[in-house]
Formats: sequence, C-alpha cells, structure tokens
Amino acid sequence: MKATGIVRRIDDLGRIVIPKEIRRTMRLHEGTPLEIFTDKEGEVILKKYSPMAELGGFAKQYAESLASSLNQKVAVCDRDQIIAAAGGGKKELLGKPISRELEEFIVNRESSGQSGKNDRMIPLVQGDEEGYSAQIIYPIVVEGDSAGAVLLYSREQRVRFTESEQKAAACAAMFLGRQMEG
Repeated sequence: MKATGIVRRIDDLGRIVIPKEIRRTMRLHEGTPLEIFTDKEGEVILKKYSPMAELGGFAKQYAESLASSLNQKVAVCDRDQIIAAAGGGKKELLGKPISRELEEFIVNRESSGQSGKNDRMIPLVQGDEEGYSAQIIYPIVVEGDSAGAVLLYSREQRVRFTESEQKAAACAAMFLGRQMEG
C-alpha cells in the first residue's frame, strides 16, 4: 500500500472525505461505488466496485468466441480497465487502465463504428499513441447505467469493419449487460 501522508478525521456521522488529489488520480466521482474491506492488521481498504469484474471469466470466454468467429481483436472493459481481451491483442490491452476518452464515451453511452482515415479513433488505454485504423465501441448497459464496453479494434490499415461486426459487438454488449442484471 502506498502512503499519501494525508490524515483525515471521521465526522460525527461516520463520514470521511477522500482528498481531491486521490479522487482525481483514482477517477472517483460522485456516485462511484466503493467496496469496503478490512484486514487482520486493522486496515480499512476502499476499492472501486466493478460489477463487470464478477463477469471477468465469462467476458473472457465471450471475447475469445467473438474474436474467433469474426477473426478480429476483441476486448471487454469496465469503466476503469480492460478485463478481457482476445484475438491477438491480449498483451497489448489486458489489465491496463482505459483512456479518459473511452471512459467518457462509455459514461455517455455512445457507440461507434469507425473505419478509415477520416474517422476519429479513440485511444482505448492510457498512453496509447499508436492509433487504430478501425474500431467498434459498444457500451454495456446494466439497468440504465453504463458499466463498460465491448471493443473491436485493428491497427492494420486494410481492415474495415462491416455492419455484421457492428451488430455482433452490439449483441455481445447487450448479452453481457443482461447477464449482469440477472
């Protein structure tokens, strides 16, 4: 655990304020769900809650199936990081924090299917400078809230995604969203 040197007191209602610097660094916004853990040494640990993390193994299998059937690179992310990747892009993305642009895209429940030089490509992970030649982003919506996204992407110049691949991504996102609701 990393010490910050910041000390806060609990108020009479049992609340504690998380410093702005930590909220910004950890992408904690109003309404962000947090899990609370304790350990044997008496430490209280706050961790961002991701309902998508519970579907990690399932999302991995779905991504592998989709990548295999479409012969494309596929990833599934929650609102913080890539939780599953398949089709050759695993090492490139798996476990890495998503870019702020992708996070905004997910929060706004936008979907995108882009191919070509004139389309604006969104970096998928932080520090991703290489860029993509084609990508599909489809949000995973759970009970009206966006929880993550299904991503198809390519860096190869000759790749162009079709309407069928967009529909496959949409289907995957809707299916994963329903799995989380049920």
